[in-house]
Amino acid sequence: MGARVLLVTASLVIVIAGMRAATTVLAPFIVSVFIAMLSLPLLFWLRARRVPAVLATILTLFADVAVLVGVGYLVKGSADDFLTQLPKYQTRLEEMAAGGVAWLETRGVPASRWRPLELVNPSALVSLAQRTLDGLTMILSNAVLVLLATTFILFEAATFPDKLRAAFAGRSFDLGKLGSVIREVRQYVAIKTLVSLVTGLLVAVSVALLGVDFPLLWGLVAFVLNFIPNLGSILSAIPPVLLALVQFGFGRAIGVAACYVAVNMLLGNIVEPHLMGRRLGLSTLVVFLSLVFWGWVWGPVGMLLSVPLTMIVKILIENTEDLRWIAVLLGPAPSSSQTEKRGK
Repeated sequence: MGARVLLVTASLVIVIAGMRAATTVLAPFIVSVFIAMLSLPLLFWLRARRVPAVLATILTLFADVAVLVGVGYLVKGSADDFLTQLPKYQTRLEEMAAGGVAWLETRGVPASRWRPLELVNPSALVSLAQRTLDGLTMILSNAVLVLLATTFILFEAATFPDKLRAAFAGRSFDLGKLGSVIREVRQYVAIKTLVSLVTGLLVAVSVALLGVDFPLLWGLVAFVLNFIPNLGSILSAIPPVLLALVQFGFGRAIGVAACYVAVNMLLGNIVEPHLMGRRLGLSTLVVFLSLVFWGWVWGPVGMLLSVPLTMIVKILIENTEDLRWIAVLLGPAPSSSQTEKRGK
């Protein structure tokens, strides 16, 4: 038993080290798989209406390219405008900090020793954003590889069920269980993407109504970071709240923060759990550990896809007899009714 555990552990270490060493190749491929999974509903919808497989795949690819080009254009334009305005925001932040220090000094508080701008260093925030953009730029620089991989995945997905039935005809292979795993993965990705999209739209509208600059950029940030539960919503709220503070003061910043809290409470704690069900959830500790692990393995791309990747692993092992207990440990705490039922 001990030798078996040691062998499995050593194998995992080798696999993880290989994944980390092959980041430049695997990260674009993982993005391709994720894009293909998001595209499968459209592909199957076209196939259900008797559109030929080749034509359905081509139409799906055109839709993917149109969306990616539109998002890339939006990100580039908003990011360029934001970086242009950044010196003005930094100057305003320094003025506000100096005014706050002066106000405290007049009341006998030795605030000049605190140097508040050193606690929140704008250059450090810009450096963090730059490193994140570098990771995304690495993916965009491999756009041709991503599109080619997505194309081949979609072509295979269109005919893969027929291949499986032909390959395992008359054999004791549970195609029903494999189909169940694929459906659960597709369901999770589709629901998560839909909830993230609604989150981004609501955030963009709320920030625009409050007059904060670059609402489309903050909506896109909220959409992307919503794939990271709990921590992602906090990270996506920090830049617009700080921007509202610089533009309008504390009152508007509190309003922006309240909008983020309301949107994430409604969608993250009510709508998403209702659509997914408790079984398709992860514990908070697992979410954090998956963020750290996949971020260490694949950088910013791994962080953004950490929870979907972990969720896919959970669904896969949940459908195996030997490893189902690991899926239970990865999930949230069981409800009292579930615990009583198992006790009986």
